[in-house]
Amino acid sequence: MNKWKIGFFLLAGLVAAAISAVIVFISSTTESVPLPDMNTRNMSDNVLTVKATKENLEGIANTFIRKAMKEGPLPVTMKISDEVLLFSEMTMFSLTFPVIMHFDPVVQQDGNLILKLSKMEIGELTVMPSIILKILKDSVKLPDWMTVRPKEEEIFFNLSEIPVTGNLQVRAKTFNLAEDDIILELIIPQK
Repeated sequence: MNKWKIGFFLLAGLVAAAISAVIVFISSTTESVPLPDMNTRNMSDNVLTVKATKENLEGIANTFIRKAMKEGPLPVTMKISDEVLLFSEMTMFSLTFPVIMHFDPVVQQDGNLILKLSKMEIGELTVMPSIILKILKDSVKLPDWMTVRPKEEEIFFNLSEIPVTGNLQVRAKTFNLAEDDIILELIIPQK
């Protein structure tokens, strides 16, 4: 056998092994990150109720995301309409694809927010949502108050951990986007 044939088959084997390794890495399931146990607020704390619009909340969310990510390599932008949309990009084989994730917000009893993935668009590609969330989790340094949970196809926002001036804490009370009824509470501890 001539050396070019051997070289070709060796190179083809290496390429196949590399593609297999990438597929195995991406499709491997990750352990679910448990949600933190949240203490209920002290009833003697002062509470300020704030009614926000979609536009207000979108601007605030993007400001906090931008500051927390410090203009990282992958842009993540939030848009709020009748659902919550996260925009980003994904680069594969020197091609950049726009990624749009559609979420339905769910307010937890403790006032934190979970975004449940309802639909995903990646250019013309069809990819399992859990794989994209795993890539997002592994490739983007998200703020501590955002937890991506690929297995559950959701993103958890620990609102009480958002760095607000002083020792204020934020919690969601109502998050009805269809009626533009967004009510947040600012908790000001007595101590």
